Amino acid sequence: MLRRRKVLKGIAATAAGSIMARLAVAADTPLKLGMSLPMTGAGFNAVGRQLKAAIALFMQQNGDTVAGRKIEITMRDDGGVADTAHRIVQEMIVNDKVDVLGLGITPVSLACAPLVTEAKKAALILSSGASITTTKSPYFVRAGFLLAPQSWIIAEWAHKNGSKKVVTLVNDWAVGIEAETAFTTRFKQVGGEIIDSLRLPLANPDFAPFLQRVRDINPDTAFIYFPGTQASVFAKQFAERGLAQSGIKVLGPGDLTTDDSLNDMGDQMIGMITAGPYSASHNSALNKTYAAAIEKANHFRPDFVSLGGYDGLHLLYEALKKTGGNSDGDALLTAMKGMAWESPRGPISIDPDTRDIVSNIYIRKVEKIDGQLWNTEFETFANVKDPTKFPPK
Repeated sequence: MLRRRKVLKGIAATAAGSIMARLAVAADTPLKLGMSLPMTGAGFNAVGRQLKAAIALFMQQNGDTVAGRKIEITMRDDGGVADTAHRIVQEMIVNDKVDVLGLGITPVSLACAPLVTEAKKAALILSSGASITTTKSPYFVRAGFLLAPQSWIIAEWAHKNGSKKVVTLVNDWAVGIEAETAFTTRFKQVGGEIIDSLRLPLANPDFAPFLQRVRDINPDTAFIYFPGTQASVFAKQFAERGLAQSGIKVLGPGDLTTDDSLNDMGDQMIGMITAGPYSASHNSALNKTYAAAIEKANHFRPDFVSLGGYDGLHLLYEALKKTGGNSDGDALLTAMKGMAWESPRGPISIDPDTRDIVSNIYIRKVEKIDGQLWNTEFETFANVKDPTKFPPK
């Protein structure tokens, strides 16, 4: 009997030692973060540029090791093409054995959802603003932005400030239609009228005939949405059609006057009102440090897209601290849900039910200050959730 007890104790000790050894190895094993981002191509390369700059800054400020795990980041260029991203992410999961994923724009995120779900890997959604995105995989967590709250809030603000009859003009794709729907729904709820809805192609858009159509209809207000990458084309044709002198108020979500493109868009943008989650001129000590560091290192301003990279890494680092370095997808998701912190954009949190970002939405006006154009925030709607998932009562 005594001999049997000694043997059992030996087995138990060996098992415990084996478990501890495996934990030690796991803690010493680098955490592989694989990112599929649009780094080239005329369509969305600015998205990759902004995200890459913000990620580099976060690691410079916070180091490359957290909870005993060295963070190794691999960024691969998907060109904003869903099929390319699907292949890249599959290779990262199967061949590279990544622990966590970072995904860029909406088509890419949607294409990779089944892969992420099957692999049970936590995936940071860095620059997809579509409400539907986080519903496509239980392992998606949005660290970037949502488009619907911006459109919803600007609808409320517009009606309170005299807009009664509106024409909407958006790109004819899922995200553009979502912006139009959110604005239209809220504007009608508060008593406004939509007198026409115009849609233009996403690829190689020619704004001119549509802007002329807006001027011919002559509403008191035009709600306009398009991806921020098309800002320069819009600005040129906006000026050519004389919309700035027409008396028609032009407003929209933050893409309409992206910080990175604003100075190139020209003085015709002065006075334009938008609703967005971030401005490079946001008045906080944290943002002043953030914006100055991005501009110094990269020679461009950070815009709202960049925060997906910066806040995405913050979210991952803090989750790893909670899990003690455990990068299991379910463990990380549990740690991330409900997390709240101060970002360069202001207070943000992760809704525990939807895994979506909750943030302030600011009403901004384009102003010229010391010879440069800025989105100046002048009104705040605090802690705005996605209205498509949490409609106001």
